[in-house]
Formats: sequence, structure tokens, C-alpha cells
Amino acid sequence: MVNNNQLLRFTTAGSVDDGKSTLIGRLLYDSKSIFEDQLTAVENTSKKKGHDNLDLAMFTDGLKEEREQGITIDVAYRYFTTPKRKFIIADTPGHIQYTRNMITGASTANAAIILIDARHGVIEQTKRHSFIASLLQIPHLVVCINKMDLVNYDEAVYDDIVSQYEKISSKLVTKDITFIPISALHGDNVVNRSDNMLWYKGAALLYTLETLHISNDLNKIDARFPVQTVLRPQREEFLDYRGYAGRIASGVLRKGDEVIALPSGFTSKIKSIDTLDRELDEAYVPMSVSITLEDDIDVSRGDMIVRTNNKPETSQEFDVMLCWLSSNPSQPRAKYTVCHTENLQKAMIKNVLYKVDINTYDRFNDEDTFKMNEIGRVTIRTTKPLMIDPYGTNRVTGSIILIDDTTNETVAAGMIV
Repeated sequence: MVNNNQLLRFTTAGSVDDGKSTLIGRLLYDSKSIFEDQLTAVENTSKKKGHDNLDLAMFTDGLKEEREQGITIDVAYRYFTTPKRKFIIADTPGHIQYTRNMITGASTANAAIILIDARHGVIEQTKRHSFIASLLQIPHLVVCINKMDLVNYDEAVYDDIVSQYEKISSKLVTKDITFIPISALHGDNVVNRSDNMLWYKGAALLYTLETLHISNDLNKIDARFPVQTVLRPQREEFLDYRGYAGRIASGVLRKGDEVIALPSGFTSKIKSIDTLDRELDEAYVPMSVSITLEDDIDVSRGDMIVRTNNKPETSQEFDVMLCWLSSNPSQPRAKYTVCHTENLQKAMIKNVLYKVDINTYDRFNDEDTFKMNEIGRVTIRTTKPLMIDPYGTNRVTGSIILIDDTTNETVAAGMIV
């Protein structure tokens, strides 16, 4: 049984005009998640543009330039809820020059909806979006073959596209892949099952999203608690209180657990776990809590509290799959600030091992610089050790961003290998 407290974050990806914004508009409209004033505004704009029907894409294309061009540029976040689950949608752009926007929107997603135009089948953009979803290790992929109305709801067209996609999916990390034939414009198989495709025996898209099994997506084994700040309340009843506040990145921590503070290596036991209004016996991912220890040891922002028998790797040099986000190319051996959980350290890209062609999945070597939207594997060296896990086992302690010290711009995002 899925409960309404569960939050599913999903991203949409597809080529230009595959119907991403129309699909999200249809989900919002059919699930009664549109406010009346918003509905009226879109109805009026649709009439002005001479559309016969409601232009569903306008519910998500928020920027003026997007509405004028009829495309999506920025990452648009939308929230809606059903009796079974809450949802946050990241509507990401399909154009190749906005690969970085897709990575931003997909980095926290539980699921990705990959849209394919039934008339065109699997194209290069489909491969690129699938590769990025796999690179970010999004646990669930839902492949929607859209615009089935334009191919007369033909089962043979759907079967052909499924077999095309299965050929490329063998190279992906994600193994939970669901295929659904839909028509976002007419609502076939989006919220309700379609009478036009009785040959399709699966569930509609919304039901699929409501019932995806996501409770195992979080790492509940490796306890990781990056310290965000130290709490020292200056009040009489808390004179000796020294709490370490932060958000649990993974795992479960309980009162009495033997823990070690990294990188110092000092050990202690958890004395209490506090929230704003009460004390807890245990806390788990992704709760924000304050932890006090039995011993007065030196712990500060950027340190990590973990169990003594389950420690992350502490390293100054590690390999990362890097996506370059900046319009300014990287410079060989340039200095950056690496941001990892709550830890900021000076770092440099020591080596570029290879780059990946995200259309063909081939690896290649060229110059040692990265241009915007390029992805590749690099070795990073930091001035002080970081407490890291592979991204495959922990999406929080396995991810980094690089910041340019001169401009303060976030220039790259990386997944630790």
C-alpha cells in the first residue's frame, strides 16, 4: 500500500516537441491540480493564439521566452498531489545545449520519464537523455511513446520502438524500465487507460508513478551524518548543550550507537538525538536532527559522524564522472573549490582519463579541457581528505560540485566512481 506521505521526484526528458510540457500539463489538468485563475489565464492565452483546444504546455512553460518560442529552456519545478502520493516534477529542456539543465533537474529524481515521438522512434536525443539518467543512476525509467494518435494507435509501431530502446538499454545502469504508449494531447493512458489502445495491457502513467516502489531507493545501511553546524544555545537550561546539527545523508543512527568523527578519528557514543520539539531514539535518512555525544570531542562543520564499523573512504584523490556546466572551458590543473556534503576544500583536476560521446556512448580522448555540457572521467586531488562513498551506493556522499574561485560560479557537477 502506497501512503500519501511518500514523495516521488521525477524528471521528464525528451527531444524538442516530443510533448514533455503537454504531458505534464495533462497530468496536472486531469488530476485536478490546476488553480482556477491559472486555468482561466491559459484558456485566454490559448484563444488569443488561435488554438482550438486548451494549450496544456502553458501550465509548465513559465518563462516568457519559452511561451513565445513554444519550447522549454529552464528547469521548471511543479508540485501536485493525489490521494496516493505527492509529486515534484522537474520539467527539463530537451535541447543539447541545455544538457546541464537536465542534469540539474535529474540529480535528485527517483524516476525519469523519457518521451519518444511515435513517428520518429529512438533518436540521438533519446540516447543522450537515457545516458544522463543512467549516469545519475536514477532508479526507475518510464519510457513513454507519445503521439500514438498520429500513428493511428498502431501496436506494431509501439512494439518496434520498444525493441529499438531495449537495444540501447542493455548499456544502461538502470534496470527498472517500464514502457507505456500514450497520447498526451488527448489524454490516452496518461491519467486514465485508453479505449483506443485496448491491445496495451499495462497501467496508465499516473498509476505507474503512484505505485513505483521507491522506499528502497534510499541507502538505509551506511550511516552517514555530515555536520552542518555546532549548536551551543546560550540559555540557562542548555548551558552545557553541544549538539551537532545536520541532515542524515544515509542509514540509521540510534541512541547509544558507537560512532567515529571523521577525519579526526575520535570515537564516542550517541548521547541523544534531538529535533525542534522532542528527543528521538533513532533518526534515519533524510531527517534533519541535532546529535549530542557522550564525550566532548572536537567536531566542526564539514566533519562526518559515522558508525565505527562502517566507514566511508577517506581520500584526497579520487575519480569522478564530471559534467561541465560552465560556458567557460576548464583549464588544465586549474584550482577550484570542491563542495562535498558540508565540506569545502581547494582542489584541482589532476588528470582527464577520458570523455564520453553521449550520443553513441563511445569513450574518446582529446584535449585536457572540458567545454560546456561535456562529460568525462577525471581524477581530482584535494588539499585535505574528503569522506566519500561511490555514487552508486550513496547519491549524497558520492556527489560533488566544483566552484570557480575567481567568479564563484558552479562550473561542474560530479559523481564519484
